[in-house]
Amino acid sequence: MIEVRNINKTFGEKHVLKNISASFEKGKCNFIIGASGGGKSVLMKCMVGLLTPESGEITFDKRDFVSMDYYQKKEVRKEIGMLFQGTALFDSLNVEDNVAFPLRMFTDWSEEQIIERVNFCLSRVNLTNSNKLFPSNISGGQKKRVGIARAIALQPKYLFCDEPNSGLDPLTSRVIDYLIKEITEEYDITTIINTHDMKSLFEIGDNIAFIYQGQKWWEGNKERIRDSGNEEFLTFMKASEF
Repeated sequence: MIEVRNINKTFGEKHVLKNISASFEKGKCNFIIGASGGGKSVLMKCMVGLLTPESGEITFDKRDFVSMDYYQKKEVRKEIGMLFQGTALFDSLNVEDNVAFPLRMFTDWSEEQIIERVNFCLSRVNLTNSNKLFPSNISGGQKKRVGIARAIALQPKYLFCDEPNSGLDPLTSRVIDYLIKEITEEYDITTIINTHDMKSLFEIGDNIAFIYQGQKWWEGNKERIRDSGNEEFLTFMKASEF
């Protein structure tokens, strides 16, 4: 489980996150949703250590990440997988080397062990025999799947997905959704998905935190959404493509 408690983040005079608290459960797809500029991306960046909040706690299974030193944070980061919005694949590396990158950086495995793990991860995302292809040779959906393979290479306890369906057609988006859901449940991962895609939320969402103007405006599950009574949340939902 990941918990954030009373997180505040400012940029100059702009108070972007305002005393946010939320819980993200193990083995479930936990969604952070909200309009662009509302603070959801900043919250995720704080959670993975790309930004440091001015106050508050972020705990990974009761370990306070914010108060850790560099080396302690590095150990926690080894337990984190990250699927970036634009996949962030290295164009100069083939699929095999992209997936192998974190293994070569964070483990002392032999090359044989690394390639065995790479092949397993690629098979898990249905990209067997794609090792020698380059990002320029594959589709957007395939790039996302390579990104997922790389994210799970280190067998993470925590998986962060930043707008995983960005730029994908509806059919491919659903394929990525269900792949993330399957991996989350199969490996009992704490998965956090940052998105404004309500279709994804209703397909695979378990828990939801709605961020509005830098505050957590509502938290619950998808079964409770329509009866939430939260005007801003219902307006956001109705304005989506769902």
